Amino acid sequence: MHSSTNEPAASAVRARMEDHALTAVPESERRSGWGLMTNTAGIASTLIQLAIGGGVTLIAGVGWGVLAGVLVAVFGGGLGWLVGHVAYKSGTSSTVAARLYGLGRRGSAIASLIFAFMILGFLALENALLYYGTLFMFGWSPTTTNALVIYGGLTVMWIVLTSFGLKVVQRTSMILLIGFTVLTVVMAGIALSESGVSLGSLLSAGPVVPGYDSDWDRFAVVLSMLAGSAGALALVDADFARYARSGRDVGILAVGGAIMIDVIVVVLGTVIIHAGSVVVGDYLEAHPGIAATQEGAGIAEKVTWMVNNNSGAFFVVLAGFLGFLLMWVAQAKAQVLNTYSGSLALSNLVDSLSGRNPGRVVMVVVANIIGLVMVAGDILGLITSYLGILGVTTTALAGVIIADFFIVRRGRTADPDSLESVNWAGVISVVAAAVTGGVLQETGVTALGFLVSLVIVVVLYPLLRRSVLRPA
Repeated sequence: MHSSTNEPAASAVRARMEDHALTAVPESERRSGWGLMTNTAGIASTLIQLAIGGGVTLIAGVGWGVLAGVLVAVFGGGLGWLVGHVAYKSGTSSTVAARLYGLGRRGSAIASLIFAFMILGFLALENALLYYGTLFMFGWSPTTTNALVIYGGLTVMWIVLTSFGLKVVQRTSMILLIGFTVLTVVMAGIALSESGVSLGSLLSAGPVVPGYDSDWDRFAVVLSMLAGSAGALALVDADFARYARSGRDVGILAVGGAIMIDVIVVVLGTVIIHAGSVVVGDYLEAHPGIAATQEGAGIAEKVTWMVNNNSGAFFVVLAGFLGFLLMWVAQAKAQVLNTYSGSLALSNLVDSLSGRNPGRVVMVVVANIIGLVMVAGDILGLITSYLGILGVTTTALAGVIIADFFIVRRGRTADPDSLESVNWAGVISVVAAAVTGGVLQETGVTALGFLVSLVIVVVLYPLLRRSVLRPA
């Protein structure tokens, strides 16, 4: 009697934890686009994105860097809206939607690999920034014991907060997003005040980073850097758009997230990194013992290293414990969202290859383990290459989903009971687009590999699907 009474409650808990990882979200659980936007805006506002935002204006100059952000916001918002619309129609995450549109059941393993590489890479990057920022705050050394304690604590926290489905994830993200926005604006004001740099002179600053042949080279590189995150966000949009009530709600969450990551965070990151670099440089000169813990020969090199590898220290230097709090607020909301989306991608990967579903919560644990492995592989030191790969692969994946739904099917929904095992037209198109865009980018032919990748897949897939590789 006791067991039967508790069975419905236990089933409800299991369903909430599974969170429709491999099935369509029912109409009864659909939500407002404004609430869903707290997830896309939350995952877009982190230390690594602030560092990227400040970095692009150091490379291209503030005016050109902000312009690049606006252009990529339009591109990324549109891409996210289109992919999100497909997910909204199917009620499934981006990787499960790829089964229906573009890749087939087993073929969607490619989507999961691309998505998992992307989202778990950000999980690892942001864990590493939290680790180094925490060491800086308390003056600790990077020992094995400290790594085990800090990374272990972070991992447990993300697993617990992510295991209970979208409701808990969204509530956490909403609260922390508000805190992040307020604290970041305060931090930008502190950076300007303590540096003595006026807002006008900062906004008119030119490029600082050497090594580029022309202004166009600088502009193309920053477009590529921002596009890596934009393509990633477009796929994340789909994970949350499956809960949307309407196409308008999809637009709200996609455009809102794009504006946050490519405009607001670029501007705030520019103020904090540009003005904060002056304050951090003075701090390191006054504290040679702490300066010795940061990589680089001179103070300028150490500050440059910190921009990409220890940007959390900027907040600690600028505002002490308040800055330390901002660092944690910025990262916690994003890490919960990263783990959530990563668990969805891994669930589809295992199911598409083996036909088995070990459960989303198991994949939450696996996602965090993979993130720790990527930290051990020094992903922070590979950030530029990582963003380049991200741009060509994520846009190729988004492109094949869009091309299948809007061009080949002309907006008609797919029948889940008539899935192909592998849609070879989609698999070949994604691989060809990603490889071509990546090679052209790495060989220096063009920094805009993400655009090459998108154009190839949108043109090639319909041609193959309607001719030599038609559906069975």
